[in-house]
Amino acid sequence: MSTVRSAGAGTAPDSAGAARGYRPQATLSIWTEVRRQASRRRTQLALGFMILLPVIVLIAFQFEGNGDDRERGGEFSSLIELATAGGLNFTLFSIFVSASFLLVVIVALFCGDTVASEASWGSLRYLLAIPVPRARLLAVKLVVALAYSALALLLLAGTALLIGTLRYGWAPLRSTVAAEIPPGEGLLRLLGILGYLAVMLMIVAGLAFLLSVSTDAALGAVGGAVLLWILSSILDQITALGVLRHFLPTHYSTAWLGLLSTPVQTDDIVRGCISAICYATVFWSLAFWRFTRKDVVS
Repeated sequence: MSTVRSAGAGTAPDSAGAARGYRPQATLSIWTEVRRQASRRRTQLALGFMILLPVIVLIAFQFEGNGDDRERGGEFSSLIELATAGGLNFTLFSIFVSASFLLVVIVALFCGDTVASEASWGSLRYLLAIPVPRARLLAVKLVVALAYSALALLLLAGTALLIGTLRYGWAPLRSTVAAEIPPGEGLLRLLGILGYLAVMLMIVAGLAFLLSVSTDAALGAVGGAVLLWILSSILDQITALGVLRHFLPTHYSTAWLGLLSTPVQTDDIVRGCISAICYATVFWSLAFWRFTRKDVVS
C-alpha cells in the first residue's frame, strides 16, 4: 500500500496543475525538429536542387552559341559574359537568376509546409497532446524552417562559388554598374548581398508561416505566399500607384544591386531591411496569435 501511495504522489499535479516532472521546454527540442524535417523528401529535394542548380548553369555555359546568337542575346548575353569572368561573377549570376522566384519558392516551401503538413497528416493534435505548448511548437518549427531556408541560400552561393572558381578562376568581381572590385572586397559584397536577401525573404517566410497556421492544405500555404509575392511584384511595376509602391513588400527586393555600385548605395538597402523586419514581425505575430487561439482538430 505504501508503494502505491508513493507512486501516486510522484505523478500528482503540482501547484500549477501540471504533472510533476513535466517540463514544457523538453517536449520538442530544436534538434528533434531538425532531424524530423531532414528526413522529409521535400527537404532533401529542395536542398539538393540548390546544389544542382549551379552545376546545371555551368554545364549550360559550356554550350556556347555562335556570334549571331550572342548578338541576338542582347543584355542577357552580356550578363553571361560577365558570369564567366570568374568565380565571384558566376556566383553573382546564380544569385541573380534565383532571387526573384526560385528562392521565394524554397523559403515558402520550408515555412509554409511546416505546420500545415502536420495538420493535413492528422499529427498536429497528437503533438499538442504530448503536450507540447502551442507557442513552443510554433517557435521551434519557425526557427528550424528559417534555418533550412538560410542553409538553402548558403548551399546555392557556396556551390556556385566553388565550381565557378574551379572553372573560371579567382578574379575581380565585375558588374554593369561599377568598375572591377578586388576579389577580397568582392567576396565581402557577395556576403552582404546574401545577408540582404535573407532579410528580404523574411517577408515570404512570415507570410507563408501565417498561411501555414491558417489552413490544413500545405500546398495552399506555399502557393498562396508565392502568388501574393508575385502580385506585389506586378503592382510594384505600375508607376501610377506613385508613393504607394514604397509600401509594397517587394518594392526594395532588388536594392541589393546597390552593393555592386561604386560607391556603395545603402539608402534603399536600409529602407528595405526596415520594411522586411516590420512585415515579418506583423506576419509572425499574427501567426502566433491565430494558432494559440484556434481549435486544432486535425
